[in-house]
Order: sequence, then C-alpha cells, then structure tokens
Amino acid sequence: MRACVRLCLLLAALMALPLAAHADWKPVEKVETYAISGQSGPELYRSIGDNGPKLGVARAIAHTNFKLTWTRDYQARAGACVLATARPKLIITYTLPSPSAPLPPAIQKNWEVFIAGVSAHEKVHGADIIDMVRKIEAATVGLSVADDPKCSKIRTEMTKRLSELSQAQRQASRDFDRVELGQGGNLQKLILALVNGG
Repeated sequence: MRACVRLCLLLAALMALPLAAHADWKPVEKVETYAISGQSGPELYRSIGDNGPKLGVARAIAHTNFKLTWTRDYQARAGACVLATARPKLIITYTLPSPSAPLPPAIQKNWEVFIAGVSAHEKVHGADIIDMVRKIEAATVGLSVADDPKCSKIRTEMTKRLSELSQAQRQASRDFDRVELGQGGNLQKLILALVNGG
C-alpha cells in the first residue's frame, strides 16, 4: 500500500514538471510616482498634463513600461539547434501621479477613486505584458531548426516570432487605451469625475 502511494506521488510530481518549468518565474512589479500639485480636481489634472510621463509629443496620466531579458539554453542536436529552455526576467514598472501635498478631504476622496481607476487601467497593461511573455515561452521553448549546428538560424526564426507577438501586444495596448479614453470610456469618466468633482 505504501509503495502504491509513493508511486502515485512520484507520478503526480513527474506530471507536474513541464507545468512547473513554465510557471516557476514571476514578474517583478513596481510602482514609481511623479509629483503633481494642486488643491482641486482641475488643478491636479492640469498638473498631470504638465508633469506626466512623456510619450512622443504628448504627456500621459500614467504609463506602464517593462524590461524583459532571457536566459536561454540553445543545444545542438544531430545537426539541428533546439531551444531547450528559456527563463524570462520581467520587470514591469507602473508610473503614476502622486500629489505632493495633502488634499482637502472631499478632494482626497475624489483623488482616491481616480487613482484607483488609473492603477487598475495600468494593471491591465501589465497583465497583457505578462501574457505576451508566456506566449513567447510557448512559441519558442522546444523550437528546433534543422541544419543549424551553430545555432544561428534559430535566432532569425525566433526574432520573427517575437516580433509578431510584440507587435500584437502593442496593438492590443493601443486599442485598449483608445476605448478607455474614448467617448464614455472608463478613463474618460474618471477624468471628468476628478475635474468636475471640485
């Protein structure tokens, strides 16, 4: 009986190995803030416009950025090259506004609703980035390229796959922002509530 239990536990552990190989990393998520000033909703929003993260020619309310590096194990096997393992290191940074002075109680309440909504919006961008990294793992780990003993052709194939996934993530991010900032969108409502709330 004991031997049967041990065997079952061993089998369960072995079956979980491939899953653990993909799930054993976690992103590092951190928040950075930039200072804004004002004692009313309109003043705070104006300060966001003056001090927010610069994206191209415009400034944003908040921004999600990431740094992604990989530790990859390429192996030459019978004239082919295989990506045996790939471990990502993902650091996601959320940049959010923060008032530099205490706010009047009514404005503080409005601010808390506003910043909670903005933070939730940026977390969606963070989740999309994590999803992209998992898709990169799925699309590349185990990839094999024939007639590539020096593991050079495989890198060209990987670059193509990574580019497609990266472009898809960027487009999804732009589409999400367009909806959220558009007429009746969640961010538009948060801005209006902050500005019109006092």
